[in-house]
Amino acid sequence: MTPDWSLRDAGLRTLAAPPALPAVLPGSGFVDPATADIVQAHLDNVLPALDSLRRQSGRLAAWGVDLAHRLLRGQRLLAAGNGGSAAEAQHLTAELVGRFDGERVPFSAISLHAESSAVTAIANDYGYDDVFARQVRAHGRSGDVLMLLSTSGKSPNLLRAAEVASRLNITTWALTGAGPNPLSDACDEAVMIDALNANAQEGHLIALHAMCRVFDLEVGRRSTPDAGLQGRGRS
Repeated sequence: MTPDWSLRDAGLRTLAAPPALPAVLPGSGFVDPATADIVQAHLDNVLPALDSLRRQSGRLAAWGVDLAHRLLRGQRLLAAGNGGSAAEAQHLTAELVGRFDGERVPFSAISLHAESSAVTAIANDYGYDDVFARQVRAHGRSGDVLMLLSTSGKSPNLLRAAEVASRLNITTWALTGAGPNPLSDACDEAVMIDALNANAQEGHLIALHAMCRVFDLEVGRRSTPDAGLQGRGRS
């Protein structure tokens, strides 16, 4: 079809604006009842993930406290995941380098998958299974924490990273879907969410926020005016 052109004062031509869509679809507001059922079923499937997290709340609390102690001493958190799990891991490191609820000093936390030049170079030269392991060798120090996120718990690049971390005295934590699974077995500790993969991944964000809440509480308890500055400048 020929575009419906209208002229502006400046002589420029622009397409006429399309007609506005209705604010509400005709009828009930849903395309069809099956659509509403799908949404409801998805929301219902979040409940098993929450129940699973409740049963492991003590471990999440312990992780938050332990992480606060380590980062206040100058250690760092390394985190990694693939796909949606990469986004969740990066969410955690952003909360630590930035802030969660209240004002506090920043802490060292690195998302290994976000190092795009390093990831592509390592994948090109050594293979994708080594993209995290090689970075753990480069950045990790004894006493650091490596957190690995995977709904399947089977990603070879995460398993290899856990193996390298164990040789460097780096504590490894896994946040996975249903388990046990290879990654939960390979790490020092794991929180396994017994739910469908998509809902388990949603549970990961809740777990990370719960950890951050405990982390901030513990940092507040132990902070001095220059807390969190210890260990800066280390290699």
